[in-house]
Amino acid sequence: MGPASVPTGPGRTHWLHVARETADDLATDAVARDQAGKPPFDEVSRLRESGLLTLLIPAGLGGGGEDWPTAYAVVREIAAADGAIGQLLGCHYFMSWSARFFTDPALAARLEQRSAAEQWCWGGGLARQEPVLSLARNARGYVLNGRQSYAAGVLVADRLAVRAVRADTGEPLAVVVDPALEGVVIDGDADPFGQRLAAGGSVEFDAVPVSADDVLGSLAADEDVLSPLTALVSPVGRLLSVQLRLGMAEGVLAEAREYSRTGHSHWHPDWPVGSPQDPQVLTAYGELTVLTRSASALADQARDAVHGGLARGEDLGYEEYAEISVLVAMAEAAASRAVQESTARALDIIGVRSASARLGFDRFWRNARTHTLYEPVAHRLRDVGDYFLNGAHPPFVLPV
Repeated sequence: MGPASVPTGPGRTHWLHVARETADDLATDAVARDQAGKPPFDEVSRLRESGLLTLLIPAGLGGGGEDWPTAYAVVREIAAADGAIGQLLGCHYFMSWSARFFTDPALAARLEQRSAAEQWCWGGGLARQEPVLSLARNARGYVLNGRQSYAAGVLVADRLAVRAVRADTGEPLAVVVDPALEGVVIDGDADPFGQRLAAGGSVEFDAVPVSADDVLGSLAADEDVLSPLTALVSPVGRLLSVQLRLGMAEGVLAEAREYSRTGHSHWHPDWPVGSPQDPQVLTAYGELTVLTRSASALADQARDAVHGGLARGEDLGYEEYAEISVLVAMAEAAASRAVQESTARALDIIGVRSASARLGFDRFWRNARTHTLYEPVAHRLRDVGDYFLNGAHPPFVLPV
């Protein structure tokens, strides 16, 4: 969060152009790739070749030198074309950047420099899970044991960031693991009906060696451990979910609009039901556009608040952090409604033709519904209500 994080690379305009080009490329075969459901090694190669994997790494360390507002815009652009790859990229950004929150700047810089040089793709997750991963001390450092499931990235990751609990103290820690180490077994057993290309799966750790440098820092939520600045890792990560949902909502509306304009050829001119002149179609598009644009405006407020909180650095207070976290929770709720309404009602707008697997409209609904199952909005609404009514600070919650 110091000078190294100030953008000094090609600039936001360049990266948004790259994101649009990459999204256009992904859109050309999105339906076929979704139906094939293969681990997204090819898609990661496309992200790697575009340079997007190193977007958030300081330019001085070999990266793109960009900030979170740009990363959010990139994830949203990619998600509009392919929600699963948008989630994969968002997970990568969050995991790869987590070292800056939890460890000392020198170690974080070494990790980022190597990540940029070797073009690592990151996966895993830092959210609380049961049963926990166990981190036990030994003569050489630590060993990691246990099995957990993750929503994104693990099938294609070059590095994993995971949550583990120290066996002797019970303290939760953020840990980096090389998936190529002996004792790491990755299983693509998730088999979801949506987000098939997000590379989620289970990982088993059997006496995996962990050095002191692989332990990034504490994930304890106690205020004497967790500063307001470090706590920002929660809204920073959760805002990625907001961008993912908005991207999918905008993507399905754009594709449905294109089909409404060009995909039909047998409307009766006197009563064009389902056509671009159908009053019901126009009303539906109007409602979904208002819903999505409203959620987008709230997401922009949350983005600006997060960016401002990061800029405040160590001067950020707990009350300011709480306000930022609640604003992100509001954006999560609005984006969740927008994506679920848009992806479901787009099928109704297109009508029976949307049942064609060849058109692939169902993938938007499946992707959105799968993601919102992992990140239920009811918890965020409760947090907003508790803050509004009682002034209670939202709990420290990391994204799945």
